[in-house]
Amino acid sequence: MDYTLIRNRIEAIASRVKEIGGEVQEVNIGVPASREQITEMEARLGVKLPVSFKKVLEEFSGEFSLRWFLPDERADEFEGVFSGTPHWSLKRLPEIEEYRMGWVETVFPNPDDPYDKVWHNKLAFCDVGNGDYLAFDTTDSDDAPVVYLSHDDGRGHGYKIANNFIELIHNWSKIGFVGCEDWQWLPFTISPESGIDADGETAIRFREWIGLAEKMD
Repeated sequence: MDYTLIRNRIEAIASRVKEIGGEVQEVNIGVPASREQITEMEARLGVKLPVSFKKVLEEFSGEFSLRWFLPDERADEFEGVFSGTPHWSLKRLPEIEEYRMGWVETVFPNPDDPYDKVWHNKLAFCDVGNGDYLAFDTTDSDDAPVVYLSHDDGRGHGYKIANNFIELIHNWSKIGFVGCEDWQWLPFTISPESGIDADGETAIRFREWIGLAEKMD
């Protein structure tokens, strides 16, 4: 994975948001995690972290966050896309996973129920901020896909956002790391299994609209 490209995209997104009158509250690219830190966290969680997630943690950043917001009172095709809040943190995984397990135990305990089932056999790594989560589907493989967990019948519940973490970062960054809420990234998907279509017509229009068309490659 070209981490210089990802850094350049992050800088371009933050710069462009400011240029059009938006606000960038945070850009944090932490130092890479060590192999020892990752191994210790796996032991603490009792699960192996997905291969591509570990690769990004070790080679790029063990803790990343970006928070941007577009100007209010817009009326356009992308008025539902108002922010970008991607984040992950190796050290916060137990905290985030504890919250997910809390939902499973108190609200979604039945693995035979189709809605509840989506919450099971997952490892949450990104709290959306509204009770929803981005999570790895640990039932799949050693490089688990990323799925969306909604606590209140969100349309994106159970959607596969990417086949693995590296694909997520590559495609998500190409659409400006738009907000974690499902309604912000759903316009860039085709089906519940398609993942983010970063080169589709909607994504191309979005990059042209926000002024990032020349800055994502």
